[in-house]
Amino acid sequence: MFSFFKKKPLISPAPSETPVADAAPTAVANVPTPDVAAPAALVLAPASERKSWLEKLKIGLRKTGSSIATVFTGTQIDDALYEDLESALLMADTGVKATEHLLLDLKRRVKESKTTEPSAVKALLIESLTELLRPLEKKLVIGQHKPTVMMVAGVNGAGKTTTIGKLTCHLSNQGTSVLLAAADTFRAAAREQLSAWAERTTVDIISQEGGDPAAVSFDAVKAGQARGRDVVLVDTAGRLPTQLHLMAELQKIKRVVQKADATAPHEVLLVIDGNTGQNALTQVKAFDDALGLTGLIVTKLDGTAKGGVLAAIARERPIPVYFIGVGEKLEDLETFNAREFAQALLS
Repeated sequence: MFSFFKKKPLISPAPSETPVADAAPTAVANVPTPDVAAPAALVLAPASERKSWLEKLKIGLRKTGSSIATVFTGTQIDDALYEDLESALLMADTGVKATEHLLLDLKRRVKESKTTEPSAVKALLIESLTELLRPLEKKLVIGQHKPTVMMVAGVNGAGKTTTIGKLTCHLSNQGTSVLLAAADTFRAAAREQLSAWAERTTVDIISQEGGDPAAVSFDAVKAGQARGRDVVLVDTAGRLPTQLHLMAELQKIKRVVQKADATAPHEVLLVIDGNTGQNALTQVKAFDDALGLTGLIVTKLDGTAKGGVLAAIARERPIPVYFIGVGEKLEDLETFNAREFAQALLS
């Protein structure tokens, strides 16, 4: 699905790994990983594949878009149209601030363009929404650091571990060597789930049974350095932002990773469920305050009536959205593009 460019020279693996003091022995899956150089950045998929992806996105966002599209079926542009549009946007979990912004901007565009047909207002709304979402566009860069350490967080059920598996598949298929860190040491079958992805994608995994998540993360970064891996993906335990002791554990993982590599983590990603609407915005704010997020991955947008939440995020906490997902298949995870999303949402 992804294309890459600018391969970098290989870095010879360091002779040994540095363990955490007093940490339990870590188990390493004995699966060979291709020793290849890292690309510089992720870019859009080829045009034919992208077109297929956009069709899936349109279908996935149909519930959200249909309620908004009905607003433009009337015969005139009046206060009733704008009131209906306001209600539709709020029902799509666009949020009060983003809704107010979109309505004001839309009215300006209608006035400046001297639009008189309600059906033409939808095209103007697409432009307005695209402009609002544009700050969320950013490519995930890999290769500036070796390894690039990515710490992945999220609440239970957001699809965090599955998303890590999808990312691992994409990276591995494009010649990027990946090391997984099973730092979710307490959830039942969490290690087994990540180990299954490691086996499927033929990458190594660092894990401990019931060990300290920070210790596992430290060991994984050191192992990634020693083995010359391009990426280390750290899977943390799912938790609610209201669970302060667990949020403190996340902060500890970040501090310990920094001891292993002063520049790490290079990416702190949050996986959010598109079906949760305004709760997703609350999660973004809480995790960003605690960890300093660098990017988001929005999952489960297929069939949701709350796809407008990305507008709320763009207005209130514009953290880049690296990927969006509309299904369970590997190819159902793609890079985010503001115009494509706005067109799919309002198609």
